[in-house]
Amino acid sequence: MADMYKCYDSVWHRIALGLAAMLIATDAAAILVVSEPWVRVSPKAHSAEGYVTLRSTEGATLVGVRTDAAARIEIRKPGTTGASIGEIKLPAGETVMLAPGAQKFVLSNLSHPLKLGDRIGIDLTFMGADGERQQVHVNAEVRLHSPTDDHMHGHRH
Repeated sequence: MADMYKCYDSVWHRIALGLAAMLIATDAAAILVVSEPWVRVSPKAHSAEGYVTLRSTEGATLVGVRTDAAARIEIRKPGTTGASIGEIKLPAGETVMLAPGAQKFVLSNLSHPLKLGDRIGIDLTFMGADGERQQVHVNAEVRLHSPTDDHMHGHRH
């Protein structure tokens, strides 16, 4: 009886090794992690800045952003008058933060007034190293501070 179990275990062991080899041999797509999307409206309420945390397992490039909440949305370099840039590189396994004082999205000519707590849809387009494009839709909340800031320091008003 023990020999039967040895044979049975050996068969399952070979099957498991074969499946593992097949999984290793297949091309795996990059996993994109998009977290904490939020938007802060400018004091004059004609524009807003959008922020998000990005990470890619295999490396990718953010090549486009789109929203119905503004006539124009662009990726900008750090600073108050940061120049428009066409893309943001996401090195494999590294976190890239779009945040106040850093790279960000700028939404110009808002389609309607935004108030705290509103949510707007933003479509992010990524391109992998293989040239394949992937679109990720996020639902960004209009806030004064990032969700992490509010969690770490309590709600500020």
